[in-house]
Amino acid sequence: MRHFETDKPNKPAGNAIGRSFVHESAIKQVAGKAFYIDDKAEDVNSLHAYPVLSTISTGKVISIDTVDALAMPGVVAIYNAKDIPGKNDIGPVFSGDILLADGHIEYHSQPILLVVANNYQTARIAARKVKVEYETSTPVLDIKEAIEKKHWVRPPHALHRGDATQAIIDATHQINGELTVGGQEHFYLEGQVSIASPTEDGGMFIESSSQHPSEVQHLVAKVLNQPFNYVTVEMRRMGGGFGGKETQAAPWACLAAIAAYHTGKKVKIRLARADDFKSTGKRHPFYNTYQVGFDDDGLISGVDINVNGYCGYSPDLSDAIVDRALFHADNAYYYPNAHINGNRCKTNTVSNTAFRGFGGPQGMIIAEQIVDDIAYYLGKDPLEIRKLNLYKPGRDLTPYKQKIDQFILKDMIEQVEQESDYWSRMQAIKTFNKTSPIIKKGLSLTPVKFGISFTVQHLNQAGALLVIYSDGSVHVNHGGTEMGQGLNTKIAQIVAQALSIDMNHILVNATRTDKVPNTSPTAASSGTDLNGMAALNAANIIKERLIEFVAEHFAVSKASIQFVDNQLIHDKGSIRFYELIQLAYLNRISLSATGFYATPEIYYDRKKAEGRPFFYYSHGIALSEVEVDILTGENTLTRVDILHDVGNSINPALDIGQIEGAFIQGMGWLTTEDLRWNDKGELASNAPATYKIPAIGDTPAEFNVTLYDSQNPATTVFKSKAVGEPPFMLGISAWSAIRHAIASITDYQYAPSLNTPATAECILNAVQVAQQWQQQNKNKGEQHAK
Repeated sequence: MRHFETDKPNKPAGNAIGRSFVHESAIKQVAGKAFYIDDKAEDVNSLHAYPVLSTISTGKVISIDTVDALAMPGVVAIYNAKDIPGKNDIGPVFSGDILLADGHIEYHSQPILLVVANNYQTARIAARKVKVEYETSTPVLDIKEAIEKKHWVRPPHALHRGDATQAIIDATHQINGELTVGGQEHFYLEGQVSIASPTEDGGMFIESSSQHPSEVQHLVAKVLNQPFNYVTVEMRRMGGGFGGKETQAAPWACLAAIAAYHTGKKVKIRLARADDFKSTGKRHPFYNTYQVGFDDDGLISGVDINVNGYCGYSPDLSDAIVDRALFHADNAYYYPNAHINGNRCKTNTVSNTAFRGFGGPQGMIIAEQIVDDIAYYLGKDPLEIRKLNLYKPGRDLTPYKQKIDQFILKDMIEQVEQESDYWSRMQAIKTFNKTSPIIKKGLSLTPVKFGISFTVQHLNQAGALLVIYSDGSVHVNHGGTEMGQGLNTKIAQIVAQALSIDMNHILVNATRTDKVPNTSPTAASSGTDLNGMAALNAANIIKERLIEFVAEHFAVSKASIQFVDNQLIHDKGSIRFYELIQLAYLNRISLSATGFYATPEIYYDRKKAEGRPFFYYSHGIALSEVEVDILTGENTLTRVDILHDVGNSINPALDIGQIEGAFIQGMGWLTTEDLRWNDKGELASNAPATYKIPAIGDTPAEFNVTLYDSQNPATTVFKSKAVGEPPFMLGISAWSAIRHAIASITDYQYAPSLNTPATAECILNAVQVAQQWQQQNKNKGEQHAK
């Protein structure tokens, strides 16, 4: 594997950390030589499978007619729930996720049958020829109806501190508000795809585009009624995941395995994009409400917040997702008295699932609405209210009683204020808005404090297998999965740093459950934190063996031994790394090791609703400037300034790329990506023609990203910090800036609630509310003058 640097500095081997090595697959990807699952050559006798999907949202199956489908040339078989050898429930944490509907339909496009044919096109056409007769019932599609009926997939959970109700009553000022937060389609470039191949011992080899190979292994085994060791899952790379392949990749692997089990042949299943849209979960939409009490300066004394997650028909990961929304409903602000409740609302739609941020963005946005609304109510600049209510490190506790240790947002805000000319730009924007009747500009600076760790404690572990071959080349397998984020590149850098060798000597390859078992999903921004530490542990184990060997073999002290620039140095001389490895091999020194890491210090007591669920926090600041046409609702993001905290960056180029991509994806979630269902519960926005993700033209003309100069005080791999999810929430600044532009209509005295995504229609609705508010206050002023 060749590793190139973007800046190509002359640095000795072993100084791999902090260097901008190019993503290990980048050249293969742009050259079309990076293989994904659907690119793999098919066996002569391989088969294809495709699901028959329900056309109603809720009801019973009365009859199924497969005659026309089975009559098609090339169709091999059609399987139903009764053909599953083991379990039909593949719930990842709690039961309720059904693989094939067994008489009862709970959401539109739910798989009912599996058609197997000798090619993809035949399988897909035959699936459409199956006739299903239903007895329909009325679906629950509205989250407010689910709340009213207390229709939950899991019980509510709440955080408490002090007496929020009394604090709000006693406060000088009280306001309340609500916000409907839209969902988001993952829109990974590579859709859901799996290949199942029977093995000679009665097991199954699965190739799956999955963020969680171990879960795929376990669920396939349960569906086939086999022990886990009969199933091996391999995952080389994904064409994007974003959380949509954490649990949602498993059903398609299980279905392919069922077909392979019955036919004895290799079976591939790949969803067409429209069916992928319809049959897989999204980011959870939320409906949030708040009440807040504060003083004349805008200092918050109490909050009462409700976050309501639109979960779909089953639990999936909704319990943990709504928990994380609760944990981030404070964002960067201290609430002396707080009641924050989270509901998991059951609806007759596909079960919503993990998505970058995992509920954190949906909770965090209500905190930003609160501080904005306080500012407009008091006639102050929103940044003043933000700074006033920031946590004070070493003193303040979160609503879940975790002490805030490192908290660098105050310094980061001041840096962005100065370097981006916040106050002069704000004044220029206000002057512009007074003279511009149609185009209104807005400016908003929003912070991010995002907790890093899985909130489910046992998932905070990782393993790695490191092998040094007798020529000195190194092979690493780890439990993480590469989905484009550069995890394998960072793992290689970590091992290169530990062994003080060139990156070109290291190959990080596919994730396999028979090499690294019992892995956690690559999610929660923890891929490098967990797997990097496991790989470092494995490297250090071998390194210690080599030190012991050299000390004895050359009769030198351990203290004199150093690994430096592709060689080992000791009191009596030096030896090149590959020569050392050859010598160690000849002397029967083990050159492979399994590394392991478990995140320390974290816990959460659910009964008490308190603990330390996060090992540390990542921080970021975004300052966004927008232009809004109040006649059409069109808006343009003209400039963004980002300062983000990644600790001691392992690879600055990869980290900046993650920050840029996360911001644009977050901006898209809040401005253009509009999921729409019809009154029957069918997803109407099921293709690029009806669902708009940001394009290059939506990128701000001026886009400045700077890494904050700091290191992680927590004991992480080379003092780095996670970068996958935290910058996603920097996109909230674009939404807040649009609200600021609309608030100019009322001379910044009032900003209507702006539901997301803030499409042109939503913006126009908010503009009309602002204009009505302004006219009513003008009339009141005229009457008072008379």
